Amino acid sequence: MHDLVIRNATLIDGTGAPQRTADVAVDGALIAEIGGKLGPARQEIDADGLLLTPGWVDIHTHYDGQATWDPYMTPSSWHGVTTAVFGNCGVGFAPVRQGTEKYLINLMEGVEDIPETALAEGIDFRWQSFPEYMDALAGMPRIMDIGAQVPHAALRFFVMGERGADHAETPTEAEIDGMGRLLEEALAAGALGFTTSRTIKHKAADGRFTPTLSAAEPELAGLARAMKRAGKGVLQVNSDFGAGDFANLQAAATLSGRPLSVLLLQVDNAPDLWRETLDHIERANALGLSVTGQVGSRPIGVLMGLETTVHPFASHPAWTAMAGLTPADRYRRLVQDEHLRRSLWADRGHDGHTKWMTRALERAFPLGDGNGGALNYEPAPGEAIAAQARAAGRDPFDLALEVLMRRDGKQLLLHPFENYCDGNLDIVRTMLAHPNCVCGLADAGAHVGLICDSSSPTTLLTHWGRDRTRGEGLPLELLVKKQTFDTARTYGLNDRGVIASGKRADLNLIDFDALQVQMPEVVYDLPAGGKRLIQRANGYRHTFCAGVETMRDGQSTGALPGTLVRGNRPS
Repeated sequence: MHDLVIRNATLIDGTGAPQRTADVAVDGALIAEIGGKLGPARQEIDADGLLLTPGWVDIHTHYDGQATWDPYMTPSSWHGVTTAVFGNCGVGFAPVRQGTEKYLINLMEGVEDIPETALAEGIDFRWQSFPEYMDALAGMPRIMDIGAQVPHAALRFFVMGERGADHAETPTEAEIDGMGRLLEEALAAGALGFTTSRTIKHKAADGRFTPTLSAAEPELAGLARAMKRAGKGVLQVNSDFGAGDFANLQAAATLSGRPLSVLLLQVDNAPDLWRETLDHIERANALGLSVTGQVGSRPIGVLMGLETTVHPFASHPAWTAMAGLTPADRYRRLVQDEHLRRSLWADRGHDGHTKWMTRALERAFPLGDGNGGALNYEPAPGEAIAAQARAAGRDPFDLALEVLMRRDGKQLLLHPFENYCDGNLDIVRTMLAHPNCVCGLADAGAHVGLICDSSSPTTLLTHWGRDRTRGEGLPLELLVKKQTFDTARTYGLNDRGVIASGKRADLNLIDFDALQVQMPEVVYDLPAGGKRLIQRANGYRHTFCAGVETMRDGQSTGALPGTLVRGNRPS
């Protein structure tokens, strides 16, 4: 008798093969059998009318700190994720010397917008080396599997001390060797990869650039040789791709003999750079390298609301004067005081924030209609706050305030600042459809007061597989493959990401007609009362990790079967 049989499911197995109706049997943590009418089981689920997919494998998260205190890994667990990989973009919390933790927290706060107070309160630094950090992660049960990567910034700071925090400082040969030994040690202990950042967007909270910004060829080569010696791991990079930078990264990947995975997105100041980078990726693969572009499923956008980190009035003296009030009290004051409301938009200053917001409102859209309808992540240019204000003969800041006060002050604006230069998602579709691209820009666990893209796997299916009206969608079979088989294979996780006999029973049963992301909301549930944006979903009926049901109809079952995945990808 099987432990579980899911009957009459519409099976999308993750390989890209056409969907079909099938029963799936599970024994223990593994898929036992797939076929027509399978035998009896201790638990049976009638999945008639439901999609059965592999659990989502999210390879680009920043749960480095949260994974040490939150066994439920929200919001990702609400969106069908059963494996999450963190340590991306060169930032993380190991290795670390006792007494120097503050710098790594400061860097994470600046780069990934996670409150310092939450990190300082939530993380119990019981480790120094990266293997010790992994052991600490392995000792905590959780709702999904996790994998960790070695962050370049932490390595540099550990070996070079305060000099390592300055990207302009060049490590000595001995220091490069030291970083290499630590990286090799971590990869041997099961780290899934090594990550680095080469973008000016990444700064510590104190304003300093990320310490890996301009790491030169000798440093990259020393770390690449360490990866070659280990024979394991993926080289993950976030780069601005200035002149010659892809060539530098390709050289490092060639020297290491390891796969390279880079973030791929469209930016306003170089709207065609994504295409140039994708051409580089194509050529590198044609030469026999393994290179993937990690892409998103929707625009990367700042969420602006009366409680978020950024909104149109955040720098106004009348707003900052209310800093000591609770959100509810601030909202009541806005409702009651017409003079205050007018002052916020009519008496605004000319500081940098307000000037930036004037431009941002040209591409800032109400997220949803405020009445519980579907959220539109591909709004037309005419729906922008500034465009609506011009049409109505109003000041855009006045209209923005009116919109933000809807839903009892909980309404949000979406400002797409990347992947939206043309006012649509045609370029994102091109990226998603490309054979060298995988899903990987959700940034779950990061930018908690600005962005809430941990829900991207859900949008991937709903927007591209069902709801898109401003262009072509994509086949569900391809979309599922991009978030399961492809992401798992990118990191050598060959035991999951596909529904096949002998593979991990990480599964989602989805009511596709009901599948929908809910409106994001601000909550104050981080350690030390820190705030974050969360977003739930409708339509996930059952999620299984290693054959154990972890979520049912959007609620946790309380089961915590997840473990730390240690990398064993062969050379």
